[in-house]
Amino acid sequence: MALMPKRVKFRKTQRGRRLGTSYRASQLNFGECGLKVLQNGWITDRQIEAARVALMRNTRRGGKVWIRIFPDKPVTKKPAETRMGKGKGSPDHWVAVVRKGRILFEMEGIPIDLARESMRLAADKLGLRTKFIQREHH
Repeated sequence: MALMPKRVKFRKTQRGRRLGTSYRASQLNFGECGLKVLQNGWITDRQIEAARVALMRNTRRGGKVWIRIFPDKPVTKKPAETRMGKGKGSPDHWVAVVRKGRILFEMEGIPIDLARESMRLAADKLGLRTKFIQREHH
């Protein structure tokens, strides 16, 4: 089951620019540790799902995981071997636009070394540079 919105206002969107820093979702709000992205880019619905599966498998379904991104941008693609022109292609897949500083995943309820390893496995599925972060205890 791929992640995608139930309905959108517009079927096709423009590509947009991936610049700047994320101020939303840049702090841990739910779990004890998280995965923060260090580059701007797109993360596809399949990459999010692959990362989620990797997290679940490695933690043996222990602890709790929050996914802080959702793919709500349609990406269009024209059929293979099609000549130029004839309009914009049809929606092919969905992406989440992420800017540097955004928290992608959060976790709690498992040992920190296991969490670190799980997040590393998940990060390998994403194709953007990330870092593991922990909540500071005062």
